[in-house]
Amino acid sequence: MIKIALSKGRIFKETLPLLAAADIVPADDPETSRKLILDTNHDDVKLVIIRATDVPTYVQFGAADVGVAGKDVLMEHGGEGLYEPLDLGIAKCRLMTAGLIDAPRENKNSRGRKRVATKFVNVTRRYFESRGEQVEVIKLYGSMELGPIVGLADYIVDVVDTGNTLKANGLEPLDHIADISSRLIVNKAAMKMKHERVQSLIDRMRKAVA
Repeated sequence: MIKIALSKGRIFKETLPLLAAADIVPADDPETSRKLILDTNHDDVKLVIIRATDVPTYVQFGAADVGVAGKDVLMEHGGEGLYEPLDLGIAKCRLMTAGLIDAPRENKNSRGRKRVATKFVNVTRRYFESRGEQVEVIKLYGSMELGPIVGLADYIVDVVDTGNTLKANGLEPLDHIADISSRLIVNKAAMKMKHERVQSLIDRMRKAVA
């Protein structure tokens, strides 16, 4: 049995053609099905539908053998227990800092430290530490753009695609942290125990990407 962890939305839609090229086709549409484990055209291949941020954890602990996750999620997770054999080149965006348009870059709150709102807590800490800056990181789970608008934070760290959402809320992208795309990830134990089947999947998806 091979279990592939995927998240709904853009990543799933852009992964489907690559899976099809690897001769894996889901029997149900995850957008309409309430099932969390989807059958495929192979009895021994299942798709496990979970939150994007949980994909590396499921693969790390062997609840899934293989998964597709954004590089932003992998950077935050740390990549323990995982191989990352293939950049799928899909769901591309940028991980950036952002702040209010025309706000002074040295803007600080009354406590002296910059406040940064983000769901990427570990990445944000590492980034500002690499610049020799101490910041107060505030974890949010969504609507990052609100942080600077209501005075919760000076900056945010988030993924940016077109930048239209930032602009619509009076923010602008500032510092580029990383280019993001989705990666195929593999559980290290599965790579050993199911090597032939996992490697075959990697090879077929690599051809599809090429």
